Amino acid sequence: MIVIDHQPNRVSVAVFGEFTLADYKEFEEVVNFKVKFEGPVDLCFDLSQMAGLTLDVAWEEIKFSRAHANDFKRVAVVTDSQWVTWSAWLSQTFVNADVEVFANADEAKAWLA
Repeated sequence: MIVIDHQPNRVSVAVFGEFTLADYKEFEEVVNFKVKFEGPVDLCFDLSQMAGLTLDVAWEEIKFSRAHANDFKRVAVVTDSQWVTWSAWLSQTFVNADVEVFANADEAKAWLA
């Protein structure tokens, strides 16, 4: 399950439990709308409560990142998982954005502020 919050020039996403393709598609719709009307946005992805993700989400993330290479200014990822940290750094090769990984959401939000 995901919870999406958006403010001017920012999209914040928190994932709880398993991250499914339906969740990712919901995220994509919000980002596409924001980018269309506001231009590049900051992104805060809180994955600290994520239990896992499906393989189709991983593939969709790669396709989405490549298609939206210039649509993000800064990307903050909140996680304590080494695998997610590694994945975040790998995704930086597909986007022209500053990507930082944080241990907690407050640090991520402060960086984006």
